[in-house]
Amino acid sequence: MASKSGTEHAAVAAIRKSSASKVKVAVSDIDGVLRGKYLHKDKFLGAAQAHPNGGFGFCDVVFGWDSQDVCYDNTTVTGWQHGFPDALARLDLGTHRKVPWDNNVDFFLGDFVNPDGSPSPICPRQILKRVLKRAEKLGVQPMAGMEFEWFNFLETPQTWAEKKGVGPTNLTPGMFGYSLLRMADNREFFNALMDDMLAFGVPIEGLHTETGPGVYEVAIAFGSALEQADRAILFKTGAREIGKRYGIMPSFMAKWSQQLPGCSGHIHQSLSDGKKNLFFDAKNSRSMSKVFESYLAGQIASLMEFAPMFWPTINSYKRLVDGFWAPVKPTWGLDNRTASFRVIAGSPKATRLETRCPGADVNPYLAMAAVIAAGLHGVEKNLKLTAPPITGTNQGAENIPRAPRTLLETTTNFRVSDIARDWLGDTFVDHFAATRDWESRQWQDAVTDWELKRYFEII
Repeated sequence: MASKSGTEHAAVAAIRKSSASKVKVAVSDIDGVLRGKYLHKDKFLGAAQAHPNGGFGFCDVVFGWDSQDVCYDNTTVTGWQHGFPDALARLDLGTHRKVPWDNNVDFFLGDFVNPDGSPSPICPRQILKRVLKRAEKLGVQPMAGMEFEWFNFLETPQTWAEKKGVGPTNLTPGMFGYSLLRMADNREFFNALMDDMLAFGVPIEGLHTETGPGVYEVAIAFGSALEQADRAILFKTGAREIGKRYGIMPSFMAKWSQQLPGCSGHIHQSLSDGKKNLFFDAKNSRSMSKVFESYLAGQIASLMEFAPMFWPTINSYKRLVDGFWAPVKPTWGLDNRTASFRVIAGSPKATRLETRCPGADVNPYLAMAAVIAAGLHGVEKNLKLTAPPITGTNQGAENIPRAPRTLLETTTNFRVSDIARDWLGDTFVDHFAATRDWESRQWQDAVTDWELKRYFEII
């Protein structure tokens, strides 16, 4: 936790000297929900020490329950049988920032380690770091950018509870993508997202309205893959906290209404050697290097084996509707937004891959780990890009099988994937598959308003 020279990290030294009484810390659970707490200043200073056991105790139930705090009954790494003990959470001092909407309290992200200091095999942030460590052995540094679309509603937790999950009030009416007028309807909230996020260390490249009532889209500034995943998870939580000031509830559900477009979580990627973009080749007619072609071939060949990591909920699959913007087949195209893999090739700096499969409901660490692992699998195996690009609206994709429509199907494929086990480890694959099986069972057991409307009177 300290520098190699033994000097104290600058952020820790500043907090030690400050008049602050507390520090805010957070970790990601399996679903990408930030779980956190305030630490007293003295507790934080102890947790930030550089000794092997540095860190603080955090109940391992964060990996043993779902998004509604209901404990899984089918997991082995954590569960009732272990008594949900404290796990060791270690702060990443490089994630230090201040929370501008919380009196500029100091904030840190952390991840989990085993008692011997080795990475926890089920911690989402550690899973991404595992993939990035393998990238480092290949001599490449994954760079990434994330985009989210999300709906905004004039709701609070209390009003939403009173409505029992039905009929939220849209922030604005109508379908107005890129609308300056709709931006002006909630100017304070819109500007707070731009300005407060920048002060929070989450720089935004672009923010605009999307097609749909109360929909916004954000593009988070490009950076290294781990930094980008940190920014993405902080953006999702930060947008919700900022929204509370204005009586606005953001929702990152993949598809909240059958009649309206879904919400994406596109991931832009390239590989760097520390000096240049390895995806660009001026001599290639498409400006694509051989490394880029292998990376893309890897995603085409294997990304569907990682599908629960970027389609993690029951609702994720409601977005995968033919004829809407969300791609439903593992296809690629040149600057084609109907393809799963959009190749943006041009300048040495901007050449990149946009993976358009994920929805806004992703855990950013896991979605990022999935797309990079699939791409680097292609680089490791020197896969050739043999599939031709599609043109127009999926022209050329007629004989390509569409993606599964249920979480249960993709989880079955994920569990038996040798590639997923190779890149992510058996412990994570087994644990995450169990959590997705649990999620599927909750849906299977539920009685929905659709069933009541369809069967209550007639059948």
